[in-house]
Amino acid sequence: MKIFSRVELKEFNGRGGKPAYAAYKGKVYDVSESYLWEDGEHQGEHFAGKDLTNELEDAPHEADVLERFPLIGELKEE
Repeated sequence: MKIFSRVELKEFNGRGGKPAYAAYKGKVYDVSESYLWEDGEHQGEHFAGKDLTNELEDAPHEADVLERFPLIGELKEE
């Protein structure tokens, strides 16, 4: 499993044909195939290429929704 730094994770923002990855509670998920994450953006509120742990606290759905996507790595503590 790949270990991502926050800088590396930013590269996977879903734009320009890049994959869309999102981190949650230290785990990195690939959300690229979801129509809900078109161009690395979800509902104009959340953006791929970053840690969404704090943002998902206020989401209208359960935060563990990311666990439905393929787990591809871990986010390194900095």
